[in-house]
Amino acid sequence: MNKLSTTDIQHYINGRVVASTSGRQQDVFNPATGAVTGRVALASEQEVQAAVAAAQAAAPAWAETAPLKRARILFKFKDLLDKHHDDLAAAITREHGKVFSDARGEVTRGIEVVEFACGIPQLMKTQFTDNIGGGIDNWQLRQPLGVTAGITPFNFPFMVPMWMAPMAIATGNTFILKPSERDPSPSLMVADLFKQAGLPDGVFNVVQGDKVAVDTLLHHPDVKAVSFVGSTPIAEYIYTEGAKRKGAYPLRVQALGGAKNHLVVMPDADLDQAVDALIGAAYGSAGERCMAISVAVAVGSVADKLIEALIPRVKSLVVKNGMEADAEMGPVVSAPHKAKIEGYIEQGVQAGAKLLVDGRSFTVPGHEQGYFLGGSLFDQVTPDMTIYKEEIFGPVLCVVRVPDFAAAVELINNHEYGNGVSLFTSDGHTAREFSRRIEVGMVGINVPIPVPMAWHSFGGWKRSLFGDTHAYGEEGIRFYTRYKSVMQRWPDSIVKGAEFTMPVAK
Repeated sequence: MNKLSTTDIQHYINGRVVASTSGRQQDVFNPATGAVTGRVALASEQEVQAAVAAAQAAAPAWAETAPLKRARILFKFKDLLDKHHDDLAAAITREHGKVFSDARGEVTRGIEVVEFACGIPQLMKTQFTDNIGGGIDNWQLRQPLGVTAGITPFNFPFMVPMWMAPMAIATGNTFILKPSERDPSPSLMVADLFKQAGLPDGVFNVVQGDKVAVDTLLHHPDVKAVSFVGSTPIAEYIYTEGAKRKGAYPLRVQALGGAKNHLVVMPDADLDQAVDALIGAAYGSAGERCMAISVAVAVGSVADKLIEALIPRVKSLVVKNGMEADAEMGPVVSAPHKAKIEGYIEQGVQAGAKLLVDGRSFTVPGHEQGYFLGGSLFDQVTPDMTIYKEEIFGPVLCVVRVPDFAAAVELINNHEYGNGVSLFTSDGHTAREFSRRIEVGMVGINVPIPVPMAWHSFGGWKRSLFGDTHAYGEEGIRFYTRYKSVMQRWPDSIVKGAEFTMPVAK
C-alpha cells in the first residue's frame, strides 16, 4: 500500500486538542488513491469519561446563558463556516471520496441548520395563558437536558453533526461528538471554528473512536441524550441499550437507521426528468446516502422505455477522483465497503436478476489502488431478492416492475424500511393519493431526494427510525429540551380554607 506522510487525528476536550493515551489507532485513507493519510485515535473508556466530565462542568453556566447570547456565538460560527466552506468540503472529499461539488453541497446543507439554530430566542418561546381561573396563570418552559452526545456516520461527516450539535448547543446543552473513524478530520475543523466563535470550553467536545466510545457514552449516567445516524442494526442497538439505562434520568435516544428508498415512475411521468432524477439520486455520492434512490419502480408500460433510457446513462457516468471538476461520481469509502457492494452484485446475479450494467471491473487510470466502482444496473428484480431487501449503500440501482399504482404502493409499504420515497407523475390526483397512502417518513413528488430543509425535520418510519422525534427543525428543539408546565398565583387571590375538589377553570 502506498504510504504517505500521515497526520495523527486526536480528541478535542474542554477547548483543546488532547493527545490520546489509549494506545489504539486506526488508519485513515484517501479512497481515491488507497493511500493512508492519517491515523485516528480510538478513545478509551477513561478518555470518553474525561469528555463527559468537561461537558458536565460546563453545562450549568451554559444552560444559564441567555438564548440571545448563545445565538450570537452561533452567528459568528456560521460566518466562520462560510469563510471556510471550501476547506471543509475538500477535507470531506479527501477522506470520504465524494466529488467536491457534492461535498460543497453537504457543507451548505449543514450551514442551513446552523442558520436555523441562530433563531433560538424565538424558537424557545413557549405559551402563556393569563388567569385560567382563580387568579392562576399557566405557562411552559423548555429547559436544556445537560450533557448530550451525537454519533455520526461516514457518509456525511459535516452535515449530520450539524443536524445535532448546533441544535443541542442553541438550546443550552453541552455536546460530545463521536464522528466516524473513517473520515474524522472535519470534526476537529468544526471544533476549532466553534472555539474561534467564542464558544466556552467544554460546551463542544470530540471523542474519536469505535464501539468502546459509543458504549461508554450510552451507559454514562451524566449523558442525558444521544442522537445517532447510521445503519439500522446499530440504530436498534443504540436504542435498545439506551432503554436499559434506568434511574431518575433515563437516556433519551434519537436513532436514525437505514433505508431502501424507492422512486416510482408512472406511465404519465416525464421520462427524461425521471431518468435524470434516477441517475443523480442513485449514483450521486456513489450511492452512499441514506436518501439515495436504490430501487426504481417501473409502473406498467413505462418499464421498457425506462430501462432503454437508463442503460447508456449509467454506462457513461464520469467516475473520477472527486477533486476533478468534471467528476460525477467518486470512489466508495473503503476497500471492505467496495468488496461488500461487489458481493451484493454477485448475489443479485445468482438470484436471477438481470445485470444490465456491471460496475465491478471499473478502474480509474492512475488511481488503480482507489476504491472505485462503476454504476451497476439491475432489471427483473423481485421483492424476495437480497438486493431488494437489504441496503447496499453503493452505486447499484434495481428496477422492479409492477403492473399498476396500487401494486407500487403495496410493494413500498411492505418493505421494512420507510425512510424516503419519490413519485414521478404528471397527475395531481395520483400524487395526492401517493403522499397520503405511502408509509414512508419523507416523500418527494417529482423530487428525487426529499431531504427536508432546516426548518422542517428529517426522519423516516418503521425500521428507519428508533425514537419519538425526528432530527433538527422544531422536532430537534423538542428532543434537546425538557418540557415543564408552571402554574402560579399570589396570596391575595387565594381563598381561605382547604380545597378538596379537583381544581377546574373558573
